[in-house]
Amino acid sequence: MRQAKVVFTGLFLLALVAAAGQNKGRRLNLTGNQAVVENLAGVNSNTFDFSPTFYADGLVFVSSRFKGGLVDPGTGEPFFELFYAPFDRNGVPQRPQPFSIEINSDLHEGPVSFDRDENTLFFTRSNQTQGVSKADKSGKVVLKVYEATRGIYDWENVRELPFNRDSFSCMHPALSPDGTRLFFASNMPGGYGGMDIYLVERIGTTWSDPINLGPEINTGKEEAFPFMHESGTLFFASNGHRGLGGLDMFSIDIGAPVWGKLTNLGEPLNSSSDDFGIILQDEGQRGYFSSNRREGMGRDDIYLFEAPTGLQGIRTPELFTLRVNVQDAGSNSPTSGVSVFLFERGPDGGIKNDSAYNVELTPSAQGLELNMVRKPLESLGEPDALTGRSGDAILQMAPLKDYVLLIAKEGYKTMEVPFSPESAEPGAPLNISLERSNCIALRGTVVSEGPGVPIPNARILIQSSCGGKEQWVQSNIDGAYEYCLDLGCSYTLIGKKEGYKDYQTQLSLVNVRGSRSFTVNLKLQEGAPAGTPQKESTAPAPPASAPRKPITEGTVIVLDNIYYDFNKSVIRSGQARDLEALARLMNLYPSLEIELGAHTDCRGSAEYNLSLSKERAEAAKTFLINRGINANRIKAVGYGETLPRNGCVDGVNCSESEYQFNRRTEVKVLKIDEAGAFNK
Repeated sequence: MRQAKVVFTGLFLLALVAAAGQNKGRRLNLTGNQAVVENLAGVNSNTFDFSPTFYADGLVFVSSRFKGGLVDPGTGEPFFELFYAPFDRNGVPQRPQPFSIEINSDLHEGPVSFDRDENTLFFTRSNQTQGVSKADKSGKVVLKVYEATRGIYDWENVRELPFNRDSFSCMHPALSPDGTRLFFASNMPGGYGGMDIYLVERIGTTWSDPINLGPEINTGKEEAFPFMHESGTLFFASNGHRGLGGLDMFSIDIGAPVWGKLTNLGEPLNSSSDDFGIILQDEGQRGYFSSNRREGMGRDDIYLFEAPTGLQGIRTPELFTLRVNVQDAGSNSPTSGVSVFLFERGPDGGIKNDSAYNVELTPSAQGLELNMVRKPLESLGEPDALTGRSGDAILQMAPLKDYVLLIAKEGYKTMEVPFSPESAEPGAPLNISLERSNCIALRGTVVSEGPGVPIPNARILIQSSCGGKEQWVQSNIDGAYEYCLDLGCSYTLIGKKEGYKDYQTQLSLVNVRGSRSFTVNLKLQEGAPAGTPQKESTAPAPPASAPRKPITEGTVIVLDNIYYDFNKSVIRSGQARDLEALARLMNLYPSLEIELGAHTDCRGSAEYNLSLSKERAEAAKTFLINRGINANRIKAVGYGETLPRNGCVDGVNCSESEYQFNRRTEVKVLKIDEAGAFNK
C-alpha cells in the first residue's frame, strides 16, 4: 500500500490510501505522445503546488506554501490557498502571488475554474458557516463547490451551488468552454465507489441535478480533477483504470453523440507516480499538469508540457464558417476588393493582437499619454479574405471565441465589427454597408535628415487653402502620421519638433479625382532654431546625428488603462494595453530608463495603500521584464494615496470615476540617450 494523492489531505480530502501499485510495471497499450515535459521551477515550492487553471494571461493554482498561516490539524500542513503566476512572453509562469483576499480564507481553498469572460469563478472550499468549518455527524468536514462573481474590488457574491450537501463532498469544478455544463468530483451516494465525475447543466440562473458520467469514466476507485477542452474532450485523473501506477491522466471525447474511446495519456505525461490536474490550451499543443514524481521540487509540482503535433486522440474542433457580404452604402451594390481582417477580440473589446496597433504618445495635462492606435491598412499585412465580384468573402474561425472583423477599402471608411459565432445564426451572412470617405488619406513619416531615424511626437501643421482651415497632427513613436485631406484644396505641411528646424512642403488636390492616397515624408534637420523654415530641397543633405533624446528626460507618461484584479496587484487579463505599449516603447528606445510609480485612491488605510501600490509597481515591472525588458532599466516605486490628482482625499465623498482618476501608474523618464543606439 502506498499513499496516492487524489483528492484528500486530511479534512481537505487531498490524499487517500489506495492500492495504486497494482498496475505498476505492467505492459499496457497506451497512447504515445511526442511531448516534452518541464518542471516549472519558478513557480513550485517544497510543499504542495497543484491544479493549475488558465486565468489573466497566467495560471491560478493551489499551494500550501503560505508560511505563518493556520495549520490543518489533520495534516500538520498549512491550509491550501490560491496563488496566481503571470506568464512571461514564452508562456512560462513567473513569481506567484496570493490570488484574492476574499476567496482565500482561513480554511482550505482548492481547484478553481473560470467562465470564458473570467467574470465568474467556481472553486472548492471547506464546508463552513460564517468562516468557521462545519463538520458532519461523524466529525468530518466535507468540501463544497462555490461560485463568485467579479466585483469592483474583489470577488463577491460568494454562494454555494445547490447540489452541495453536508453529508458528502463536491469538489474540483470545471466549466465547459461554452459555460453550459459544470463537471466536478463527488462521493455522493449512488456512485460507482470512491469519487466519481459528475456534471450539472445550467438551467437559467441555477443548475440541474447531478448526472453521473457512468462506467466508461467512473470506477470503484477514485476519479477526480476533471477538465473540459473546447474540442469536446474531457480529461480527468483516475487510479481505477489501467495505468502506470498511482493516479494517471485520461481523456475521452464526449463532445459527439457517440463517445470516443477512453485513452490513457501515456508517458511522459503519466508516470509511476501521481499525475493529475491537466489543462490544455485551445490549440492543443501546450498545457500544464501536476505530479509528485521523484524529480520534483516538493510534495506536488506543476509541470509544463509541449506537444507540437498535439495530443493523440484529441479531436480538432469544427470551425465556424462565416460569409461576409459587403455593399456600398450609397448604391447598395456589391463591393469587390474589400479587405477583411479577422482578429480575436480581447476582454476590453478591442483587437487582442497588439501587433495590429501602433504606439502613440500624445500630450496631456499630466505630461504624455501612451496610446495604442490601430495601424493603417497597408501596415496590417495580407488580409484574411478579399471580397469578390458579388461582394462576398468567406472566413473560418473557432466557434467559442469572440472576434473583431476589420473591413477596409481605399476610398471607404474602415469599419470594426464585433462578431461571436456562438450568438450568430448558422448559415446566415454578415451584411456590411461600407460608407464612402469624402477625403483622401495623407500618410507619411517624420525623420531626421541624414540617417533617416524616425522622430516621435513631432507636430505637423496642415494648412488648407479652403477657408484658411488649420489642423495639427502628431507623429507616433515610429515617426508616422496620418490625416484625411478634403478634395479640391491645396495644402501646406509644416513639420515641427523642438531642437529641429521646421520642414515645409506643399501638396495640391485641386485637380485630383478618384480615391488615391498620398505619402509625404518630412525630413527635419537637427540643431537649427525651432521656427526657422526649411524649404524642400534636392541638394544632398549634410550629415546629421539621430535624435539623442526623442523623449525629454523628466517627462511623465500616465498609464490610466491598467486594471488590477481587485485590491491586489494581479493585472486583469487583456487589460494591460498601456503596459504592452510601454514595452514596445522601451524596445524601440533601448537606452530608455524609467521609474514606474503606482498610485492608489484614498480608500483603506495609508499603510495598506502604500504596500498595495508597491506590489502593483512590482507587478508592472514584472510584466515588462516578461516582455523582454532588462530589470535594470526599471525602478518600481509605490506612492500609495500620497499624490492624488484631484481633491478626492480622506474624509471626502467621491464618485467612482473620481476614485478611478487617482488610481494610475505613472512612468517617469529617468534617462535616455539614443546616440549610441542609432549612430554606430
